[in-house]
Amino acid sequence: MTRVALVTGGSGGIGAATCRALSADGYHVLVGYGGNAETAAKVAADCAGDAEAVHVDVTDEDSVTAAVARAGEIGTLAVVVNNAGVADDDLLLRLDPARFDRTIEVNLRGAYLVSRAALRPMLRARFGRIVNVASVVALRGNVGQTAYAASKAGLIGFSKSLAREIGRKGVTVNVVAPGFVATAMTDALGDDARDALLAQAPTGRAVEADEVAATIAFLASEHAGSTTGAVIPVDGGAGI
Repeated sequence: MTRVALVTGGSGGIGAATCRALSADGYHVLVGYGGNAETAAKVAADCAGDAEAVHVDVTDEDSVTAAVARAGEIGTLAVVVNNAGVADDDLLLRLDPARFDRTIEVNLRGAYLVSRAALRPMLRARFGRIVNVASVVALRGNVGQTAYAASKAGLIGFSKSLAREIGRKGVTVNVVAPGFVATAMTDALGDDARDALLAQAPTGRAVEADEVAATIAFLASEHAGSTTGAVIPVDGGAGI
């Protein structure tokens, strides 16, 4: 049976690197994208094995259900990587409720919708790997990132609780917490926020997307069956 991996936010930096890594490990990869079909198709073409772009708006339950159904048409959904995310940064007094809510909706509620839909086939198969992409900001905080930090900290609590719920069913749930990674999302950060994040890392450099992807690929593997509820930093030591 073909093992399928669904990666949301698959057309971005970390997402694209993760798609390539999982494809190299033998998964049929669904490169989930919200808006950029052309970029997602290019990521799929760059994968070493079978891969295809699939539209998945993580804020829309019907879209999520359709993506999970597509995985079932191909084979068995074995891996979900909740990587789709937004960062709308501002000082709290300038951050209106709609912007705050949007960040929570995509980063946290989106992971809830995708995980919930994926659990049914995973529990039937008694095997599954859910990897949620958080951030070192969830553990340390950062000026101007109250909404982003709240969404990613919520994702950690969500993951730990879900890991306890389904640990006996052969499904693991883990979190990767990257530090500053040079991606389109972090390019939108102001200079002060970017410099603050880099200054926290003893390595003194940005994290490579492939480094994050390698950690995700391990957590997605059969070798990680005893790792669940973990929060693994890939942050150059910024969380120390």
